[in-house]
Amino acid sequence: MTAIIALSLFGISNLFLGFWLSRKMIQQITMLFLAIGIGITLTDWNHEFLWFGNMFRTNNTSINFSIIIQLAAFFVVAFSNAFGQDDEHTHPAEYYAIMLFSTVGAIIMVSFDHLMMLFVGLEILSVAMYVLTGSDKRNLRSNEAAIKYFLMGSFATGILLFGMTLVYGATRTFYISNLTNVIASTAPESMPSFLYAGVLLMLVGMLFKVSAAPFHFWTPDVYDGAPTIFTMFMSTVVKTAGFAAIYHIFAGVFSGLYSTWVMPLYFISMLTLVIGNVTAVYQQSIKRMLAYSSISHAGYMLLTVAARQASSTSSILFYSLAYTLATLTAFAVFKLVSEYQTGRTEKPANFQSFEGLAKQNPFLAFCFTVSLLSLAGIPLTAGFWGKFFVFTDTFNRNIVYPIILAILMSAVGIYYYFKGIIAVYFKQGDIQKIEISTLYQVALGLTTLGTLVLGLFPNLVKSLF
Repeated sequence: MTAIIALSLFGISNLFLGFWLSRKMIQQITMLFLAIGIGITLTDWNHEFLWFGNMFRTNNTSINFSIIIQLAAFFVVAFSNAFGQDDEHTHPAEYYAIMLFSTVGAIIMVSFDHLMMLFVGLEILSVAMYVLTGSDKRNLRSNEAAIKYFLMGSFATGILLFGMTLVYGATRTFYISNLTNVIASTAPESMPSFLYAGVLLMLVGMLFKVSAAPFHFWTPDVYDGAPTIFTMFMSTVVKTAGFAAIYHIFAGVFSGLYSTWVMPLYFISMLTLVIGNVTAVYQQSIKRMLAYSSISHAGYMLLTVAARQASSTSSILFYSLAYTLATLTAFAVFKLVSEYQTGRTEKPANFQSFEGLAKQNPFLAFCFTVSLLSLAGIPLTAGFWGKFFVFTDTFNRNIVYPIILAILMSAVGIYYYFKGIIAVYFKQGDIQKIEISTLYQVALGLTTLGTLVLGLFPNLVKSLF
């Protein structure tokens, strides 16, 4: 709760500091604010607190998710390059303030102990992302992406709220602990039928937020149309918060109704894996490929939610961290190369634009390769262990077909991820040396190093979860 208050005040402060400080200073101060937020969050370690009328709970699990979210936001700000030098059309103080407010919403989503707090956190996060998605007002694709995201997000929120209403009507409470007790103490035949409908409607509303099929249609267009730095934020912070909330609700609160939602969730996870991976194969744009990749990773994470094992919490945390680091690295390199290629080629986001990157930019090529290898689940990277832990949880539940499909889809993923690696190392191109700021280099090196360290020593981090 202290971190939420601090980041909210920091966001308001940013709006005023923007009148007096330079772009670079605002960027550095925002990073400092997020570092302070991480430090404040860590002070609650091994302490469980209830805040705000017992509607908000802080424990080690919520702290871990909060740290991943703030760490992702920290690196996104580091990769923002203070939004360039376009004084007329970019407003860094406002963007950074909105990102801090969005981070606050994400932290609420991982720490709620009341369904209304979930809704508040979700709306703070979502409204901020609608604004950031359409922030490039001169770009029609950005405007289109914002409209699509807003309209479909509004429908999903309505479905979620309707589901909450039905759950409240059946249980007479919004408090998580009370919901758990009511469901555990009521015989299945005595439960109102609309409780089951409410649970499934809440599932649909939350699955939209994490881009699970068939609620994924907004994802490729929004990821492609939004400015890359905000796509990076959306694909890491929003997805981590969404999965933390889904796991908290369904594997925790609605565990007594496991038979109601487990089969739909397994079906949706398999559909998500197929659609995400198969469609990614046909993409020529790296940004759209990463969008469908994001969809496919939602399918893997849903498997461990459905498995509901004792180790599922640590598996989701590890997967979230591994996916976040790899995605940050991939988008950071993509941002540099696409900005370099703008004006030099008609399609700077395509695989062809990355051809020959390794010749003059070995550091960028190495970082990009490590990130794609991790997303593909290749050994010695964090992504391998993330998938291994998820597959282990599913296998221990004795679910055969989803795990077989997941392994097959992982093989499909290797194909389209390696298209990027082949373009970088084995194709001829004319990319010259790309200038990178010191801060950008350090941030890129840290995310790449994190991916490798987690791949070599996974238990060092998983033991903390």
